[in-house]
Amino acid sequence: MAPGVFHAPYADPYRGALGCVGDDAAAAALDYIEQQILVHLVAPDEVAAIIVEPIQGEGGYVVPPPAFLQGLARIARTHGMLLIADEVQSGMGRTGKMFAVEHAGIKPDILVIAKAVASGVPMGLTVAGAGIMDWPAGAHSNTFGGNPLACAAALVTLDLLRHGLIENAANVGSYLKARLQQLAERHPVVGDVRGQGLMIGVELVRDRVTKERATSERDALVEAAFRRGLLILPAGQNTIRLSPPLVLTREQADVAVGILDESLKK
Repeated sequence: MAPGVFHAPYADPYRGALGCVGDDAAAAALDYIEQQILVHLVAPDEVAAIIVEPIQGEGGYVVPPPAFLQGLARIARTHGMLLIADEVQSGMGRTGKMFAVEHAGIKPDILVIAKAVASGVPMGLTVAGAGIMDWPAGAHSNTFGGNPLACAAALVTLDLLRHGLIENAANVGSYLKARLQQLAERHPVVGDVRGQGLMIGVELVRDRVTKERATSERDALVEAAFRRGLLILPAGQNTIRLSPPLVLTREQADVAVGILDESLKK
């Protein structure tokens, strides 16, 4: 862990933050930042920025209550910190909006973007307003910056997103999430279905009351689905993530749910 970096609880509505679940998880996580980290660990005027994933990616596709991101924006604004949103996984139309922060109605100072921005052609971006990006021309350079092929791919990607793919991610994503929630009614091992657009997580548990993590069961599900022709990835300790291409149709979503149903039975 880099020196000078302090980790704060994430507002997880399902598993909770500091003993609080649902919307209360946001208040608990924010209170910990303000009353513990900024009081006992570091002075607010020594904090450069708050960095957050609007939806956790590798952590398990966790969708926080909007109040959590709104509270982080308030803390940053109050103390003169920058708010940096890591949208590498959640950005570029994935959640049914261009960026996941839009679901909470906030505008971070800096956006970090990569992967989908050029449809798989290697590209990463740091985006900020002119008030922050005030370096003179030539003050910063890098080996691969300004690659013309990647820039051309990104421009086409933006055009496709704005002319149908963001809307498709919202509509088909809502449909897929509803179908997965129906699946949960038939399989007690499914503890939680969550997500925005086509960024959906399914968390597996051995007991819905205790929420004991079904880690080996999750790994077995990934393998069983693979053998039936469905590629899914693990996230966190016991969650699978569904992040299909934004061109996904409802018919293809039905095929995926059917394979998951068979795999869960297995």
